Amino acid sequence: MKAVVQHWHTHPAVRAALADLADYRSTLATAIEIQQVPAPTFAERPRSSLVSQRMQALGLHDVEIDELGNVYGRRPGQHDRPALLVSAHLDTVFPADTDLSIRYEGDRVYGPGIGDNSAGLAGLLRLAEVYQRFHLPTASDIWFVANVAEEGLGDLRGMRAVIDRLRTRLGAVVVIEGCDFGSLHHQAIGVRRFRIEASGPGGHSWGNFGTPSAIHVLVRLAARLTELNVPLSPRTTFNIGTISGGTSVNTIAQHASMLIDLRSVSSAALTDLVNEVYRLVEEVTLEQPEVHLQLTKVGDRPSGAIPREHPLVQAAVAAYQMVGAQISFQQSSTDANIPLSLGMPAVCVGLTDGGNAHRTDEYILPANLSRGMQALLLLTLAAAAIEG
Repeated sequence: MKAVVQHWHTHPAVRAALADLADYRSTLATAIEIQQVPAPTFAERPRSSLVSQRMQALGLHDVEIDELGNVYGRRPGQHDRPALLVSAHLDTVFPADTDLSIRYEGDRVYGPGIGDNSAGLAGLLRLAEVYQRFHLPTASDIWFVANVAEEGLGDLRGMRAVIDRLRTRLGAVVVIEGCDFGSLHHQAIGVRRFRIEASGPGGHSWGNFGTPSAIHVLVRLAARLTELNVPLSPRTTFNIGTISGGTSVNTIAQHASMLIDLRSVSSAALTDLVNEVYRLVEEVTLEQPEVHLQLTKVGDRPSGAIPREHPLVQAAVAAYQMVGAQISFQQSSTDANIPLSLGMPAVCVGLTDGGNAHRTDEYILPANLSRGMQALLLLTLAAAAIEG
């Protein structure tokens, strides 16, 4: 694929597009415009509308917002062959009332969600723009899609719907994230998420002392979960993300709940970890029969991978090396999980460097958007020739 990327790098129209992308200011302005529109998971519709308007203004075909809020736009190719899907997720981890103020400090731009994934969405739109403006030739259709529900309990439902809709037409998938420039994600880790709820009789902290508390039972279980033994290889992890419940400081809690996140690069190791969690829940239930424990699966991100030797991965390597990036192969959980789990070629790439993702002091280094966009263009030109 290196030769294919080099071919596109010397194409006159592509050279003109690459020169245009060297100025990152347009991409940054779009990222900030998008970042200023709140888009918590399950409430992305205002941002969907903004992206849809931009796609229509670019002259993309078949622009549509589906019932979930995914936004589709198609650029026709020259031949009837499997299409390329290029996607970026719309949602953020921040509540709708988060202060989205932008600040500039040195070579950094700060703002909640500016990297994850406002920069990725800006890259999606900027990519479509240069394809249209410079009349870049591609053999296959390119579907530009902004999808919902990538974060948290969204459980990749947006990408699931996108793949369900387009699967029979696709040859390859490129997923865009705002940060991690030079990182290539072609191995999708499996993730299982559970809500564990405890319900008990409750009562007054003095008058009913001795009555089992839902919180006491839940934290006893949580303590045992933190002592789980997981393998270092294949890498396997667990996390208790939230604990909530109770009524007041002097009330024996009737209800409590927590959310846990289980991950592994190995489906077998992940299954073993899930079974251990079920075992501990049963163990604590037997010890405290007056408190009912219920375990509910709230997330299931499937695993999958393509080898480094796959043409799509090699195209990504060549494209990013062409702009001087240091390549880092990563295992991760992204929207690419869905196509990879179905045996479809997919890779997730980043556009720039940044930090503090999922924090209100999140930031990006916008100058690197130039190289990130140039690599993305070269990658998608090469990927549009891959048939699966």
